[in-house]
Amino acid sequence: MNESHPQPPAADAAGLIIRPEFINTMPTELTGDLYDYPKYYDLVFGSDWAPEFHFLKAVFAKHGLKKTRRLFEPACGTGRLMYRLAKDGYDVSGCDLNVKAIDYCNARLKKHGFAESGFVADMCDFRLPKKVDAAFNTISSFRHLETEKQAVAHLTCVDDHLKKGGLYVLGLVLVPPDDDWEGEESWSARRGNLSVTTDLRTKDFDRKKRMEVLAMTYDVRTPTEHYVIKGEMAYRTYNDKQMRKLFAKIPGLEVVETYDFAYDPAEPIETDRETEDVIYILKKS
Repeated sequence: MNESHPQPPAADAAGLIIRPEFINTMPTELTGDLYDYPKYYDLVFGSDWAPEFHFLKAVFAKHGLKKTRRLFEPACGTGRLMYRLAKDGYDVSGCDLNVKAIDYCNARLKKHGFAESGFVADMCDFRLPKKVDAAFNTISSFRHLETEKQAVAHLTCVDDHLKKGGLYVLGLVLVPPDDDWEGEESWSARRGNLSVTTDLRTKDFDRKKRMEVLAMTYDVRTPTEHYVIKGEMAYRTYNDKQMRKLFAKIPGLEVVETYDFAYDPAEPIETDRETEDVIYILKKS
């Protein structure tokens, strides 16, 4: 005698249980820039905040000023690290070009009892009321600057707003020396009944023009809804030699140490032409 057994509920890549009637439905495609959806962006890029948070605190103590308290994050987005650093006693501010991201950032800061210290500004031309002890930009947002002129302007602006002995913690993905370069990455995150699966891949790569175009897709699910958001991002490419050449144009900033995305302050790395993931610790002279 054959017995029928009920099938377990289906789950998406983040483990979210999906109601059966929504499993095979076509998702609704949402329009607009990926950064116009800060709730989804924050879930994707903010879920793995702890290693960066502890790393920043450690390098501030190891390389920075004796009392590093005032921080600034250019291209802060939703402020995924800002409010956590504020909860730990730091005085944190940040800027971003996207109004919706800044609104999300400030709403969360306010919710936790902190000043709404995010503001809309270009990371090449921002103004702070006081100099800061340290600045940080850890997930390749620097590569959104598509020209050398913009990159120099950004680093100069950071230099102008750092106290003597202050740090700029700059993390990014470098390109390998191979003739062909194609990156692809997918990951998932979940918060309550919301899950987002992200696919990021290289759509176009031009080594001579030093430009990489990335296609990113958010697959957003709740138990009753399914959305897809698609977008593209243009990133300037760098290898370690090009980064060092760029830093040389900003005499006020010196590379004092380098790390990788393992975020281990006890394990600095030596960079070379093969280096891909790198965090430069720049110090204001």
